Amino acid sequence: MRIRRKQWARPELAVCPFFVAHPEELKGRWNGAFVRPGPITLELGCGKGGFIAQAAFESPEKNFLGVDLKSEVLGLAKRNAERVFAAGGRPVDNLLLTAQNIEWITNILCVEDEIERVYINFCNPWPKKRDGKHRLTHPRQLVQYLTFLRPGRLLTLKTDDDELYEASAGYFEECGFTILERIGSLPEDHPASRIMTEHERMFRGMGLPIHYITVTPKEATP
Repeated sequence: MRIRRKQWARPELAVCPFFVAHPEELKGRWNGAFVRPGPITLELGCGKGGFIAQAAFESPEKNFLGVDLKSEVLGLAKRNAERVFAAGGRPVDNLLLTAQNIEWITNILCVEDEIERVYINFCNPWPKKRDGKHRLTHPRQLVQYLTFLRPGRLLTLKTDDDELYEASAGYFEECGFTILERIGSLPEDHPASRIMTEHERMFRGMGLPIHYITVTPKEATP
């Protein structure tokens, strides 16, 4: 989805206390960037921030990091986070946002960053075969995630795209992940649907099934 240029986004992000302008400087040290150190939940492609803002607000004991590419969309995520936390009477103290091309995510993250869980919610399915390498679940991405996601930690994909869903299941197995849960049509009363993204609400309203996979890296064999 194309986001129109927003002249206010960059200036607002520049003075936002929970926006990280130079994420590469925190590689290996993200844990200490939060008010309270602790494992981090990461959303790759956080978009307008509806999911991660609500998740962070509801879990004040955890830390959250939202990553997306464009300042325009991160400006919206910043405003959404402020709205959610203000409505609950709390400062935004366990959420950070940053801009980064996820294809180079290891420029800003490594195993020392204690990533506890990764969410990939309704990413671009890149349907043309020649563009498949840009998928956030493509093997060239998954091998990067394995550099900071330890065995036992979780990665969850949600998508409305049938082909991406099927292909991603194969990618996960190919790259050394164990599939813990795979649901072709996620029920609305499933715990994973308690916090919905804007896209999930829209696709459910259209009667489309929500595909869901949760995986974990396999233990290395001796």
